Amino acid sequence: MPDEIPTPASADVVVVGAGQAGLAVAAHLERSGFVPAAPTAAAPTSDGRPTYVVLDAAAGPGGAWRERWPGLTMRTVNGVYELPGRPLPAFDADEPASRALTRYFGSYERDLGLAVRRPVEVRRVRDVDGPGGLLAVETEETERVPAPAPDPDDGLGGGVGACRAEAATARRRVTRTWHARALVNATGTWTRPFWPTYPGAASFAGIQRHTHDYRSPEEFAGRRVVVVGGGISAVQHLLAIHPVAASTTWVTRRPPDWRDAEFSPELGREAVTRVDDRTRAGLPPQSIVAATGLPLTDAYRDGIARGVLVARPMFARLVPDGAEWDEPAARGPLADGWVTGPEHVEADAVLWATGFRAALDHLRPLGLRGSGGGIVMDGTRVVADPRVQLVGYGPSASTVGANRAGRAAVRQVRRYLGV
Repeated sequence: MPDEIPTPASADVVVVGAGQAGLAVAAHLERSGFVPAAPTAAAPTSDGRPTYVVLDAAAGPGGAWRERWPGLTMRTVNGVYELPGRPLPAFDADEPASRALTRYFGSYERDLGLAVRRPVEVRRVRDVDGPGGLLAVETEETERVPAPAPDPDDGLGGGVGACRAEAATARRRVTRTWHARALVNATGTWTRPFWPTYPGAASFAGIQRHTHDYRSPEEFAGRRVVVVGGGISAVQHLLAIHPVAASTTWVTRRPPDWRDAEFSPELGREAVTRVDDRTRAGLPPQSIVAATGLPLTDAYRDGIARGVLVARPMFARLVPDGAEWDEPAARGPLADGWVTGPEHVEADAVLWATGFRAALDHLRPLGLRGSGGGIVMDGTRVVADPRVQLVGYGPSASTVGANRAGRAAVRQVRRYLGV
């Protein structure tokens, strides 16, 4: 069990998550005169200046990028945008994105001296004094503490134990509750992979993986692979896996939405606007990729021409040795963008590239969701609770909207706190 820290810490603003959106918020807080909060109530005060802290569950910088598969390189990664005030460096196109962007994020944190504490897991956020009062942010984290000094006469002779104890530290898991006047949630989606439910999935005899757990195409070497999903991850997986697999079959819920245009900031902003309309109505947010479609790059055109990036409708069910379609979905006629095929396809692997959902379980005690299934938003502000800002949610759930959302969230926080 974690040790209990009896005295809560406090900050005017707690930011949860240190991916692109969280770092953008931290940078704009610093620019607005906020200073790092002390981790304990007994630590020095901030001389009256507003305080903030960023709590991040990861072991190091990089946000979700640090978890991406090694084969995702800076050449193939989609739509990376710079952090506020820090242009992207000239990356080696063949360097894994997980390494390049972790380095970029880490240098940004260090150079700006951002108040990021990690690894800290936020367990839940609740009211302290009812709506409009303080928020209690309950956490667990690992701290280094001085280790008990061994007995100098420990049987090793000559005081060896005393010498060994000079710089000894130990790790302990502790709980801490931060009291905050406002909270900016920037936890993104990576920790909540979405696994859809289809008949027969439990009886399928092969392996099943999600993009979240995908590491390399070699895991699928010699296998008959069904890739599920209509986004860029599915397309990238197919192109990587096809050369080593025995066969690949691509299935999607809707026909692939190919767009004969390179991804651009203008296209991204249009997509952000469409997703924003949904969150203002309190509907579950659509992904940015669903709004932008799939760009017809040269590599994707080649994949289509070779028959790799050719999709079938979703199967009706999985069976122990593969997937089955009902006759109309197999024989057609079908919507433009899908192809017909056999009613049964043998497979011994399914890769679910079916996206992610917003990681908001820790906010459940605040009761933010409305009757539409989503959270009613006004920009980054939660309409039901103005103490709470969501970045990395809905229109800012990509690098396209994260920086702008960070600036907007800090503007809302300052207005709410009157600073």
